[in-house]
Parts: sequence; structure tokens; C-alpha cells
Amino acid sequence: MANIHSQKKRILRGQRERLENRNYTSAIKTYLHRLQDAVTNGDQQAANAEHARLQSTVDKAVKRGALHRNAGAHKKARAARIRAGASS
Repeated sequence: MANIHSQKKRILRGQRERLENRNYTSAIKTYLHRLQDAVTNGDQQAANAEHARLQSTVDKAVKRGALHRNAGAHKKARAARIRAGASS
């Protein structure tokens, strides 16, 4: 454990940021699963809503640094393939 006050604060800040990043990545996985389920069930409205929510969340995660921009682009491209019905 750190002895320096500023280092203790930095450790707490790092823990908080780690949880925020995990919230983003977890939400993205959830939205991908929901999108896949909506496409499988043939529910167009739900698929459109989940796709929009997923893209927004990925963009926010990339902006905040929770995801690398290339990883975000990869996830958005995968979502577009799923949305089109050609899941791979």
C-alpha cells in the first residue's frame, strides 16, 4: 500500500475508472447479445433500437478511453453484420 497521500488518491481513482470501463464493456456485450436475440427472433423494431443503443455506447466508450478506437470500429462492424442478418 502506498504511503504518499497523492498516490493513495491515485489508487482510488484508478479503481473507480476501472469500474467505469468495465461498466461500458459489460453494457456493450449485453447490447450485442440483445441485438443477436432480436435478429434471431425477427423483431425489427427491437433490433433497430438495440443497434442504435449499441452504437451510441461504443462511441461513448471510445471517447472515454474504455475501448480502443479500432476495437470500437470492430464491434460496430460486427453489429452491422448481425443487424444485416449475416452473423459471423
